[in-house]
Amino acid sequence: MAKFIYRMENILNIKYKMEEQAKQEYMTVRMRLNEAEEELERLKRRKDGYFDTYRQLVSEKLKVLEIEQCKEAIILMDEYIAAQKQVVKSIEMELEVAIRKMNEAMQERKIHEKLKENQFEIFLQELNQEEMKEIDQLVSYQYNDTSGEEE
Repeated sequence: MAKFIYRMENILNIKYKMEEQAKQEYMTVRMRLNEAEEELERLKRRKDGYFDTYRQLVSEKLKVLEIEQCKEAIILMDEYIAAQKQVVKSIEMELEVAIRKMNEAMQERKIHEKLKENQFEIFLQELNQEEMKEIDQLVSYQYNDTSGEEE
């Protein structure tokens, strides 16, 4: 029995590796995005804490120094939050690129898998045709052999 050999098996293996690499890159960027979003939320909570402290200080006795420090802390938190939002946007763009790469790698792998399937189907058809030829030859030989004995 003949053995099926896919000529581009090494290319298919490379496509599998490329897809796996793209998935790893996606996961790395996704983790960075999650961390950046968590940092953004932490900064927002910290700002809210400063704002609550500011409100409390304003409503009590006027402690000008503490009020000014709290106000500066709120302004500083706004700057940190704006910077962190830029980081999040940047990572989101990286994530989109990683998703595109991963999808392209998956499509290329699927194309090569389909090519392999098509070649395997052709191989099976050729194998079937070869078997049919052998059966025809065997039947023809048996028919000729039996008709030769009668004479």
